[in-house]
Amino acid sequence: MSIVTFWNDGKEQTGKTLSLAAICTYLAIEHNYKVLVIATGYQDQNLDNCFWEQKAKTKMKKNLGLFGPNTSLAMEEGISGLIKMMKSNKLSPNQITNYTKIILKDRLEILPTFKGDKSEYNDIRTYYPEIINLANEYYDLVLVDVDKQVQDDIEETILTNSNLIVANLSQRLTSINSFAELREQRAILKSRKVLLLIGRYDKFSKYNIKNVSRYLGEKNKVSTIPYNTLFFEACEEARVVDLFLNLKRTGEDERSNFFIGEVKRTVDNIIYRLEDLR
Repeated sequence: MSIVTFWNDGKEQTGKTLSLAAICTYLAIEHNYKVLVIATGYQDQNLDNCFWEQKAKTKMKKNLGLFGPNTSLAMEEGISGLIKMMKSNKLSPNQITNYTKIILKDRLEILPTFKGDKSEYNDIRTYYPEIINLANEYYDLVLVDVDKQVQDDIEETILTNSNLIVANLSQRLTSINSFAELREQRAILKSRKVLLLIGRYDKFSKYNIKNVSRYLGEKNKVSTIPYNTLFFEACEEARVVDLFLNLKRTGEDERSNFFIGEVKRTVDNIIYRLEDLR
């Protein structure tokens, strides 16, 4: 049971959330893990859009067939309902699943970002470290999309409690240099539990895997989630799981094969690093 936190410095878009969507989907399909994704931002629908259609606030989409059923009012309340149970000391690790969105039954669940009032979110975000630690007692993997809106002290607690930190970069030199500077300032970013990941990766860029790894002094090649048109369209259409299942069956073309190959390499790197750190 491990906590893997996806982090960036919050200064620019790195494709962090969509990279997480690709990784958790591949994990759920290809590995026998029970995975929970926790989104810590405020009113951010990027992850939601990858897996389910948006409807009225009072309703949640019912998944059919391959997907697990959504059945309870508690699930509709999501993080709010979960915290109410926590405050009353009635929440056990195995009950967290009652408040999640089930994507692949017994494989992948998501606790979405809070969609209510900002003032309530300011209270809710203080509970994320406790929720993450509690979930880690039940799920094989807890993947955390840590957002800058949780505040620095809460972010630091989450990172400290994590078994692995996936630091997300872009292929812009400013992003790479910014991480290099932060790594000198924050001891936690120098630790062996940090794995570098480039999202929206373009293998034809000057800042490719080999050059970025050399530039940052990384012994192992930096992981990537390549830019792929089919994937980014699926992320807007709640079809990410369908896309991965289709690509698994067909392996459509060279670009898709490269995309899936790099997602696999990234997932393998995460699993290997977790095992190595134990």
